[in-house]
Formats: sequence, C-alpha cells, structure tokens
Amino acid sequence: MKYCRFQTENGPQFGEVQERDGELWVVRPISSKGGNDGSQAMEFVPIKLNECQLLVPVEPTKIICVGRNYKDHAKELGNEVPAEPLLFFKPLSSMLPPGGVIRMPGVSERVDFEGELAVIIGHQARKLSRDEDLSPYIHGFTLANDVTARDLQKKDGQWTRAKGFDTFCPVGPVVDTSITIDDVKSGLIIETRVNGELRQHGSTADFIFSLPVLLEYITAAITLEPGDLLLTGTPAGVGPLKSGDMVAISVSGLGQLSNSVLPDEW
Repeated sequence: MKYCRFQTENGPQFGEVQERDGELWVVRPISSKGGNDGSQAMEFVPIKLNECQLLVPVEPTKIICVGRNYKDHAKELGNEVPAEPLLFFKPLSSMLPPGGVIRMPGVSERVDFEGELAVIIGHQARKLSRDEDLSPYIHGFTLANDVTARDLQKKDGQWTRAKGFDTFCPVGPVVDTSITIDDVKSGLIIETRVNGELRQHGSTADFIFSLPVLLEYITAAITLEPGDLLLTGTPAGVGPLKSGDMVAISVSGLGQLSNSVLPDEW
C-alpha cells in the first residue's frame, strides 16, 4: 500500500494513495495503522496528490544517515570508499515536507542536494543479523533529500552542523509498504533533477553496504524504534543549489519529492 500524510481543516490526516492514469491520487482517509478512517471516509472526495497540502509522512524518534554508500559518490568528492558504514544523524528539526522551502544559511557558500531512498522502521530493532528475515522490521520506503552545507562539512570535520540546519531534510511525498529488501537489492532507480535538468541517476543495486548489512551494523549499537528513518546514501551527481532553484527527487512508485530553494530569511 502507498499512503501520504496531508493537512485538512480537521488537522493532519493519513490517506491511501493510488495511481490513476499515470497520476497519484489520495483515494480514501486511513488511520495511522493503515485501516479505514470511518469518521471521514463517507464524505471524502478523491484528490490528486499534487493538490494536497502534504506533510512529512513519518514521525521518527531519530534520523540515521549513511554516508558514501555509492562508490562513484565517494570518488566525486575525493574520498576513499569506507571500509565500514559511515553513520551520522540529522536532527528532527531538519525535516521538511514536500513543497516546503529549503533555506540556505548565510554562513554557507555551498549548499548541495543529495537524493536518497529512505527506510522507515516497522518494529523495534536491536542486534539484528544480516542473515535473518529482516522484512518484519521494515515498514516501508520513502524519499529524502540529505541537504548539506558542503563547505561547512569540510570546515567542521564532523557533519552535525553541515547536515543539521532547519529544512535540510525534506521527506516524502508517499510511503510505499510493498517495496521489499529484494527490490532494493535488485535495484531501484533514484533520480534528482534541478529545474528539470537530470543531475543524479543511480541504482540501489550499487550500494556499497546492502540494507541487511546496514541494519546489522546500526542495531549492534543503536536500538531502532518504529517510525525511525534511515537514509541509505546518495548516488554520484551531487551539486550546489542556488536561490530560486527547484529540486525534485524521484523513485518509480514513490512519486516526486519537490522543494524550492531560498535564502534563510525567517
């Protein structure tokens, strides 16, 4: 099933998403657990996904990210391919809904896009093994943009500030619970466009560290809770954004995560 989270006059609402004639539609309200929301179902009229006021579709306790999980991306920034998964956090305050504005901080001279496939954890996960059946621990998949102040990343040495500015983690627009670990292994194509121009084109089949390896590595140290978000890394092609840009990330079946870019003028 695919679903989104959107704003209504009665507050935030989850909705089932289906494809109709090549477009994504919200077809019925659902509860947070995926069941029919009877309180609104009778009066609900299907609406195109791109006509909804979309919200971030997940409510994690933490956001864990994987750096340099594609060889070509590591090389394009002049870095060695890591021998073990390279982990970092993004704060919850960095999350941004589809259609939201990425704000470029005045202290940075280069802010990059990084399109990524994101995993949503389904059950508490601790000390997992890559050899066990990991499907019960995965609720679904969505899209994310690991926006990065590249100059600050190099300056600071550690990545918290460069990755953690408000608006630096757009997420959405939909969650797909039907995608499997095998689908990711076989290769989901992820693309990023800036102002309609293709900048990134990669496949999850090119992960350096597979999803089972990542889950084993992370949960050996950190307990993952339901709803937690795991960003799996970005393919080659990252580059700077400028004020007025529109950046859009897509994976077949997951829609398009689009956000505009403006200076930080809160």
